Amino acid sequence: VSFRAGRKEQTFTVSYLVDSLGFTKKHAESISRKVSFDGKGKNPDSVLNLFKAHGFTDSQISTIVTAYPELLLLDAEKSLGPKLRFLHSRGASSYELAEIISRVPKILGKKGDKTLSLYYDFVKDVIEADKSSEFEIEKSRHSWPEGNNNKQSNKFRNVLVLRGLGMPQKLLFPLLISDYQPVYGKEKFESSLKKVVDKGFDPTTSRFVQALHVVYQTSDETIEAKVDVFKSLGFSVGDVWEIFKKWPFSLKFSEKKINQTFETLKRCGLLEEEVLSVLKKFPQLIRLSEQNIANSVETFVGLGFSRDEVTLMIKRFPQCLNLSAETVKKKTEFLVKKMSLPLKAVVSNPQVLGYNMEKRTVPRCNVIKTLMAKGLIGSELPSMSFVLAINDQAFLNKYVRKLDNKKLVAELMAIFTRVCKAHLED
Repeated sequence: VSFRAGRKEQTFTVSYLVDSLGFTKKHAESISRKVSFDGKGKNPDSVLNLFKAHGFTDSQISTIVTAYPELLLLDAEKSLGPKLRFLHSRGASSYELAEIISRVPKILGKKGDKTLSLYYDFVKDVIEADKSSEFEIEKSRHSWPEGNNNKQSNKFRNVLVLRGLGMPQKLLFPLLISDYQPVYGKEKFESSLKKVVDKGFDPTTSRFVQALHVVYQTSDETIEAKVDVFKSLGFSVGDVWEIFKKWPFSLKFSEKKINQTFETLKRCGLLEEEVLSVLKKFPQLIRLSEQNIANSVETFVGLGFSRDEVTLMIKRFPQCLNLSAETVKKKTEFLVKKMSLPLKAVVSNPQVLGYNMEKRTVPRCNVIKTLMAKGLIGSELPSMSFVLAINDQAFLNKYVRKLDNKKLVAELMAIFTRVCKAHLED
């Protein structure tokens, strides 16, 4: 496929998802990077119509396409239709089928009626058990594969162990459904799980799953070698494990990559001890390439920040190097041009660049601008780091709810809750 044809397919896909499913352009673009079609060969309409015919709601169909967009490329009648009809034939009601498939759409990627049945029943049992304290998932095991050496049996057992630790469905089901996850085997799974639990990871978080990935896939010798790499740069063993707890994938990178990131940050003007501090705050910088870091610095310089100011911002908010050039420009220009915030204020509190533009920065700033225009909070801009840092309730209590004028409160609440699409699409 030529570059031009690929772009044309992606454009068609975005338009289709926006028109057919009501996705935002941004959401549709993210999906179009996974699948694309031109409307000639594949017929995604037939897939959507199939789900509707089986009683799926528009919301459930949107959830399915978001989680498993590859379904849109399948043949509705030859591939998807038979699977849905088979599950119906086993006694699944339209309501039950829609609920389970929308929770774990990738079940439909499983091949063979027996395998499809096993995964469907397991997911159904977990959902039922979570809904009712009286439902005992162990009693449903008669339908699962048997034998200590059975790959699927081990997988289901291991997933149940994780469920017993309190892991929620949103983390549990992706582990169940994927073929590339650390839930196979018995001894290796058990030893890996013990190490992760002993390190104090919370089973209800994605970091627990990440840590299980890393420990399962990496030998003890390799982990020790990676710890030694960090120690050679000045980190203590305690520092290395704190970094691991913040970002488990930190131990997956090569000695060369870790050293390269360290040297790149020094070239940004940081002293060695400052690099140590920055990487302890935000170890994800290790994954950035030398060029990405250099480009980020140039983006800030191009917006009017001096190189010394960029160094200060990196020390105060290392995540700023992880923001895209488009995001940095959009947020900086909004704060500086629309809110008249001096660049030095951004340097002092670069965290203001880390907040969600649509959900936090724009609505709150619009409330503040309205209050200033009405002379209700003085003519000077309040501290934007404070305005953006506090939670929603604290912001509303301080700037909106305490006002006596009910009409004005309603106006400000409308501004606060409005999705500022117009600004974001400028």
